[in-house]
Amino acid sequence: MSADPGAAVDAATDAAQRAAGVIAAHRRGDHAGAETLLASFPDDAAKAGGFFVLADLAVALLATASNQSCDDVVRDLTILLAAGPR
Repeated sequence: MSADPGAAVDAATDAAQRAAGVIAAHRRGDHAGAETLLASFPDDAAKAGGFFVLADLAVALLATASNQSCDDVVRDLTILLAAGPR
C-alpha cells in the first residue's frame, strides 16, 4: 500500500510553515520561541524537509522579484555565504 500523497503534501506544508515561524521568531529576537518551534518538529527529517521547502520557495520568490534565474540567485547567495563571518 502506498502512502497518501495528500498527507505528504500536508506534512511538507506544515513543516515549511513551522520553519518560517522559526525564522520569524529569530528575526524578531524571540529566541525562546524559535527554540520551541524547532523542538516541535516530529523528527530531523521533517525539520530538514521544512527548511528545504521554505528555502526553495524563498529562492523562487527572490528570483521572480529580481528578474533573475533561480541559478543566479543561488549563486549570489552562495557567494554571500562564502564571504560571511567565519
